[in-house]
Amino acid sequence: MEIVVANETHLKYASIISETITESAKVRGTGIALRTPEYIMKRIRNHNAVIALDEDKFVGFCYIEVWDHDRFVVNSGLIVHPDYRKLGYARKIKKAIFELSKKKYPKAKIFGITTGLAVMKMNYELGYKPVTFSELTDDPDFWKGCQTCKNFDILTRTQRKMCLCTGMLHDPTDTAPKKSKTLNSKAFRRLKKIKEKLFLKKNGS
Repeated sequence: MEIVVANETHLKYASIISETITESAKVRGTGIALRTPEYIMKRIRNHNAVIALDEDKFVGFCYIEVWDHDRFVVNSGLIVHPDYRKLGYARKIKKAIFELSKKKYPKAKIFGITTGLAVMKMNYELGYKPVTFSELTDDPDFWKGCQTCKNFDILTRTQRKMCLCTGMLHDPTDTAPKKSKTLNSKAFRRLKKIKEKLFLKKNGS
């Protein structure tokens, strides 16, 4: 298995990448922004993506989006094909796209929003810190990308202040050492339950 910066020779994988993201959203039942093959192709043509391949078989993918005139960068669409899950490839792909982001946009703040504890752990190990949504980009086009997520109504009801996702940010100017290399999983699970109680069960209470 190899992980490389995606280029025009990888455009043929756009459909399977899009389909894998869609199927993952159905299985997980959580917020995953859907992406069309055309959307994926644009990131590949800009060389703002990495792809993992097992010879010619698709293994995984992740791409870069740039906001606020290169002030913010987000690593999105992290996906691994079902045949290759639970083998540690997601972590390797995540690290590869993170390194590509730092190389292409060394002054940018790298951020992400996610409901997945596994992604939170990977982000934390790379130097991300949990932050409020107000510390992320305010570019409306970024938040429009959440429209295909089933939790989008929560985001709009709170004027983009919070959602079930957790915001995480890597600031290249932040030189303060981390106190711990281990993510407090229990705290994040508790935070998620609180959010679900506030937003998902509000109408039924």
